[in-house]
Amino acid sequence: MSATAERAGFRPALTEPFEIGGVPIANRVLLAPLAGIGNWFVRLQAKRHGAGLAVSEMVSSFALHYRNERTLRELMRIHPDEHPVSMQLFGHDPEVMRSGAEVAARAGADLIDINMGCPVPKVRKTGAGAQLLRDPDLALALARGAAEGSGLPVTVKLRSGIEAGDRSGFELAIRLVEEAGVAAIAFHPRAATKGHKGKPDYELTRELVERVEVPVIVSGGLSSATAARRAYEQSGADAVMVARGSLGNPWVFEELTGRRHEPPSRKEIVVEWLWVMDRAEEHLGSERAQRYLRKFHPWYVERLRAPKDVADELQRSADLPRARELAAGLVTPDSPPETPLLAGQPPSL
Repeated sequence: MSATAERAGFRPALTEPFEIGGVPIANRVLLAPLAGIGNWFVRLQAKRHGAGLAVSEMVSSFALHYRNERTLRELMRIHPDEHPVSMQLFGHDPEVMRSGAEVAARAGADLIDINMGCPVPKVRKTGAGAQLLRDPDLALALARGAAEGSGLPVTVKLRSGIEAGDRSGFELAIRLVEEAGVAAIAFHPRAATKGHKGKPDYELTRELVERVEVPVIVSGGLSSATAARRAYEQSGADAVMVARGSLGNPWVFEELTGRRHEPPSRKEIVVEWLWVMDRAEEHLGSERAQRYLRKFHPWYVERLRAPKDVADELQRSADLPRARELAAGLVTPDSPPETPLLAGQPPSL
């Protein structure tokens, strides 16, 4: 379906493909960048379950520019089955952004995304994230630098403004398309100071869709498949970007792409949880993975309605073998968990 037809009111299904800067995307359901979470195996998990595109957790352009070894080894790792993949960078220096984007492109990124929406004070005080809404000329220079350094299509994720009623992000989005040539806008229509609270302004997103000639991807408030579908219809956006709604729930991508019509079984949940544990160990080694997984365990524990003592042990003392044992024990006795899977292998359901 052409962009003209879409703008004329003919809405494509979420399962239909589209393009970002000439890069084909299989469907209109995307994984949002998840700070401290969106590494290669989290992105791969989303792709396995049907996401058309996954965006990395935000990566410091300075860390890439100065070739920080851990950043290059861990945050720039891309699995072959992830493509297309977008690497999100943040920073406040156009030359450093140019350099960092070049590194990301060499690592195998298909798209570069720039974070202009992070509301966290420690990011904003450096002049990055949502603070860029106060300096649109710098924001434009960053986008141009990323495009020049990488040679790839550049997208930007940003908030509607900093304070309630502020439309600076909306106005910047238009300039980024018209003056810096960005290939798509991921728009979170809530003020940065609101964080994840308050109702997203999907009507403002619709206004942005009518003002720009590139894909607009709606973000914010997409806590479930139902919420994501509602946001897609109300906003008129070209795609949806799921963030917190995917935590411990990769099946949301199957729901949104028509591959699933019922909740996962306990067996499916445990198999997926074991897959995550195996990938974390592969990525970080046993000791670091044990600590890192403490942010993941609660998502699966909640879905399984696990006893409090199990949840407590997972957070306080369980090493990886014990965590696997506890997870396996949450499957019904007549349905033992399957053998843990290889990195790119989907569960046998």
